[in-house]
Amino acid sequence: MTQATDLHEPFKLLIEQHRGIVFKIVNTYCFDPDDRMDLAQEIMVQLWRAFAKYDGHRPFQTWMYRIALNVAISHVRTTMRRGMRPVQLNEDLHDLPDDPGDQLLTEERISALQTFIAAQNELDRALLLLYLDDHSYQQIAEILGISESNVGTKISRLKQRIRATC
Repeated sequence: MTQATDLHEPFKLLIEQHRGIVFKIVNTYCFDPDDRMDLAQEIMVQLWRAFAKYDGHRPFQTWMYRIALNVAISHVRTTMRRGMRPVQLNEDLHDLPDDPGDQLLTEERISALQTFIAAQNELDRALLLLYLDDHSYQQIAEILGISESNVGTKISRLKQRIRATC
């Protein structure tokens, strides 16, 4: 049995358990469905290439986010200079209000947040994505390769800009 064959099943199981990460990232960094597919495929290729070096003592989710975000940021820097549309984040939202008036207000806020996120640079989008996904500052710092205090400062500044904008 080759090393690739030995790694195939564990890789497949871990990817199935954490496939939402790829979904969130491609929807945050790509606005065209074809680009989303291309980016998702590129993320999967890079995850597979790096999997043999994955340290099982560390959280898979952190490792996966780090690689997927690096691929997405690289993709944006090299190919995403076309028209931008708001990010579609509503797939992960729960418990929208039952009252149509409240729901309309909530949808307006979501739209404003999506527009705000789409206008941010690659690092700030990654910070917001991880923050909105309830990652700790420590996890965000590890994934993005910056200090925890830098994460806290950047998120605080982003929150201020969101309040001012949305």
